[in-house]
Order: sequence, then structure tokens, then C-alpha cells
Amino acid sequence: MSTSSSPYDVAIIGAGIVGCAMARRFTLEGVRVVLLEKATDILDGASKANSAILHTGFDAPVGSIEVGCVQAGHEEYRQIYRDFGLTLDECGAHVVAWSDEEVSKLEQIQQQAVDNNVMDTRLITGEELRKVEPNLSDRALAAIAVPRESLIDPWSSPYAYLQQSLMNGGEVMLSCEVTGGRFDGSGWKLETTQGLVRANHVINCAGLFGDLVNSSVFGKAPFTITPRKGQFVVYDKAASRLAHSVILPVPTARTKGIVLFRTVFGNLAVGPTAEDQQSRTDSSIDTETLQSLMAAGEAIVPALKGMPVTATYAGLRPATEFKDYQISADAANNWITVGGIRSTGLSGALGIAQYTYGLYRDMGADHTALTDPAIPTARVLTDTANRDWKEKDHGEIVCHCELVTRREIEAALSGPLAAKSLAGLKRQTRVTMGRCQGFFCSARLAELTEGQFVIPMAEGVDK
Repeated sequence: MSTSSSPYDVAIIGAGIVGCAMARRFTLEGVRVVLLEKATDILDGASKANSAILHTGFDAPVGSIEVGCVQAGHEEYRQIYRDFGLTLDECGAHVVAWSDEEVSKLEQIQQQAVDNNVMDTRLITGEELRKVEPNLSDRALAAIAVPRESLIDPWSSPYAYLQQSLMNGGEVMLSCEVTGGRFDGSGWKLETTQGLVRANHVINCAGLFGDLVNSSVFGKAPFTITPRKGQFVVYDKAASRLAHSVILPVPTARTKGIVLFRTVFGNLAVGPTAEDQQSRTDSSIDTETLQSLMAAGEAIVPALKGMPVTATYAGLRPATEFKDYQISADAANNWITVGGIRSTGLSGALGIAQYTYGLYRDMGADHTALTDPAIPTARVLTDTANRDWKEKDHGEIVCHCELVTRREIEAALSGPLAAKSLAGLKRQTRVTMGRCQGFFCSARLAELTEGQFVIPMAEGVDK
């Protein structure tokens, strides 16, 4: 903690996907960084639930901050993923029209892709579509093929981003909520639940609480967060053979709609919904909505009818009254706000970090970038990865549904990003995320994690 006469160059508030990418970018640029997160584990807010799609930005608003960040993030991910050992499933996507009215909108969507410099999309007929997606309903009339839409691991990647920051001098403070702050004309004294943190500049990446952080410091915020809940249904791994690409709907003015997509973990999922609410923490699910999602999935792929469901979940997106990302610099106060990062945050994170560093540099910052930064090896959890269970000496397998070994669990319980909750352990190992949803392995997990979690498993399920 910086309580001495030597403040951090930058304090970043919020260790979601964007905050982790931000810490990495600024560290690589030679900035002394601390990342502050109020939860016990990173990725505990909006970032804990998403569709794990790496977007090209073909359908983002033309000329927006979002499209620039998504495309820069897409490009940088493709540049670094092999070095980090991360996953990239280049499955492509299809924007499918199910009515004559939707067919009439496809040319406009393709023109938007061209305007966004995504030049490899093409219009295809329903017959052409069924050659590559034979399990799709006969109701599909036409589509736009988007070949570079891809699937990635939504948790291993931000963990790797932050690990690279930590390996190269960055710092992270967990269970550290920012409650206020004072700017003295040259630097900040942030009030946190772990004491005073001093930094020359502050970047607010607090996601669902971004407006509240600004209000706690300045008395006002440039936008208002209205959380938008998205519920998902995850089908059994046997369903993954039913779709090869991401199946996208023709979007509406409010939402991108219900998507059918494989995951890099071998499942098939349908979602999200788009339900505005006031609560910033309520990610509950409801039976009626899940049933409607299943009906939507079966309308797209009829063979899903009767397919077992492995899991259901919901995520909250930090929607604002504005359609674009809300990224702005307050040079007079050495403060940058990064807010309104909705469904494309995973794709845009690396690009958002680039964009924000540009704002920081324009505020007069002068640093020397690292010339030979250390690169972490990501803990990849996909079916095709070199998982520990494939090793001859793998030892005890604790979670048989997702083939998680004791060694993997113990590794996730150690180090600067050690899991401090079952939710955090899930994101690092996928334990309890398979068919039985922890029915068979929870007792053993309670033994292995005794003394490790802030809320012990024996005291209740930690979600």
C-alpha cells in the first residue's frame, strides 16, 4: 500500500476484465500500477458471466469508441494468445434472418460491417447456410457469414493479463473497496477499506459501480448505470455437435438478442436475455425466462428438444443511458473514467486499455516501456488444452465432470491471485461446473479449501 512519500503512478479501480487488461497495458508501458478490487477475487462483477465471444466489431456503431476498442482488442488478442498459451476457436458466426423483414435488414448489416472495415463478411442463402449448419431449423431464410468471430476462455485470459502485470512489477489489492478520495492538485489520496492509497492518477474501471465511484469522489457522475441482466442456459456437452459457428440474430435497437453458441469447454449455450433492473448484485435466474430461452434454442436447432441442461446462470451488464462506451479523461483532476462497457467488454478489453493509455499519455505522462517483459503461461481449461488430468502422474481427480485434479485446485489456492471463494475457484479451475454441479465433489472441496476461503464452504454455498 502506498502510504509513503512515493505514490503509485496510477491506481486502477475495479479488477474486472477491463481492469485486468488495463493493469497489463500500463505496466508494460513502464507505469507503476496498483489495481484495487473490493471483492475477494477478481472478475467478481459483470465479468463473471458472459458469452465468451471474441467479436470483430462488424455490427458496432460506426465511428464509435466501442468499434475502435473492439477491433484493437481483437487484433491484440490474436497477436498474444499463442505466447500466453490462451485459446482461440475460430469458429466464425452467422447472423441469421428468420423472416422476410429480417432478410430485408441483412444488406444494411453487411454495409455496416464494411463501414467498420470488416470486409470478409458475405450474404448467403438459407440453402448455403444449412450446408455448414445442417442442424439449423428449416425456417432460416438467409444469413451473413462473419468468418473471424471466435470463441475464447473468458476467465483464463483476464487472469493472464493481470498475471503479466504482477510479474512485471504491478500490484493488486483485493478486498479493498474505494470509499472516497481527495485530489490535492498533483495527486490522489484514495480512501479504501484497507487504508489510504496514494496515486498520481486514477482510472475508474468499476463496472456496475462505476457511476457510484465517481459520485463518491466528485459528488456526481457523467452517466448512470442501470444493470441489464442476461440469463443463459447451458446444454450438456453432447449438444456441442449441433452447431459449428456462433448463431446470431438480427439485432434490435435495444439488444443484440438471443445467441446460440458453443463454448470452448465443450458445451452449447443459449442467451442472453436483456432485463433492466435496479439491483447491481442480483444475478438470480427464473424458471419462466429459462424455459423461454430453451424454447428459443429449440426453434433455432430443433434437435435441442429433450437435450439435458447442465447449468443455468445470469450475468449483469453495466448499461447506461448511452449506447457507446463512456470513456473520458478529466485532465484537471488526473482522473479517467472507463464506464458503460457492456456486452463487448471481453473483446474490447485490450483495446480499451490501449485507448485509455493514449488518454493518459495526452495528459502529459512520460514513461519508458518495458523492453523484455515476462510473459505468463495461462491456466487454460478448455477440452483441447494440455490439462493436468492428461498427465500420467495426475493424481487425485476431484471433479470428475470437468476432470479437475487436486493439483489444479491447490495451484489455484496459492499465489497472489489465490482463490478466496468457491466462485473464484470455479473461474480458475471449472470445479463444480459440470453435469452434477458439485453434487459429488463439494464435500471433498470443503476439505481441500478449509482455511482458504473468506466464507468456508461448510457455512453455505458461496456463489
